[in-house]
Amino acid sequence: MAALGFALSVLVGVSLGFFGGGGSILTVPLLVYVFALDPKEAIASSLLIVGAASISGAIQHWRAGNVELRTALTFGAAGMAGAHLGGRAGTYLDGTLLLLLFAAMMIITALAMWRGRRVPKAAVVGKRSLRPLLAQGFGVGLFTGLVGAGGGFLIVPALALWAGLPLPAAVGTSLVVIVLNTLAGFSGYAGHVRLDYALVAGVATCAIAGSFVGTYLAHRVNPTSLRRAFAGFVLAMATVILVREVDAWLGTARAALPTSVPQLIFALVVLAIGVATGRVYRKSATDPLPDSAFEQGAGI
Repeated sequence: MAALGFALSVLVGVSLGFFGGGGSILTVPLLVYVFALDPKEAIASSLLIVGAASISGAIQHWRAGNVELRTALTFGAAGMAGAHLGGRAGTYLDGTLLLLLFAAMMIITALAMWRGRRVPKAAVVGKRSLRPLLAQGFGVGLFTGLVGAGGGFLIVPALALWAGLPLPAAVGTSLVVIVLNTLAGFSGYAGHVRLDYALVAGVATCAIAGSFVGTYLAHRVNPTSLRRAFAGFVLAMATVILVREVDAWLGTARAALPTSVPQLIFALVVLAIGVATGRVYRKSATDPLPDSAFEQGAGI
């Protein structure tokens, strides 16, 4: 089983090198269903593996001049805050629920891969909007830390739309952001889960080796049909996870429902606070944003 797991780890790297993303979405299922790790241990391990594989890709893009470091640090700072918070929150959540959230991320990734990577029509090279950039950076980081996926297919459009980067620079810069997010997410799990570092090193090494193979193939294979086939595979895997885990989670959720008057009152109070917070947020979102150096084309 270990030999099969390491062979599949190479395929994770091949996907990263060939598509520039998507491979990390396979790491958690690989660790859970092939190496039989606990979901939280698998997520924490995945953060280190994805970070290591992304470092290799980031170096290659840096040499090609496709990394905008100041943008990466700006987006990454918000992402690291969200990723650390997501990692800490993940230690308190049920492992089955985390796998269901991960399956949702797989579905998002599959749909993004099926459509292909596109620069949003509203994107203007050189035009930057700081607040949306930071908000999306925090949101992507939060989910990265929570479920252990890099979120590259969410980061690239955000960098193109809100940071005004051309697509090659958005791809290269996203790898630096993923490195920052995964390390911050792991810091949220550190001390709360036990890791098999030898296994992490082995899987990461195989993934890095596979990334070079994927980069080689990217210049020799028509990516469209293969990309859609991979998207279908990811979607099928997400369906398998949902089928396997949803029954167990529903049993846990039913057990967690309030069964006494004090518990019901507490739940209603929390719901009321959430609704009130949402109304305040929607009201503030309608206020006009002041012009900033980012909207005027200044560097980040």
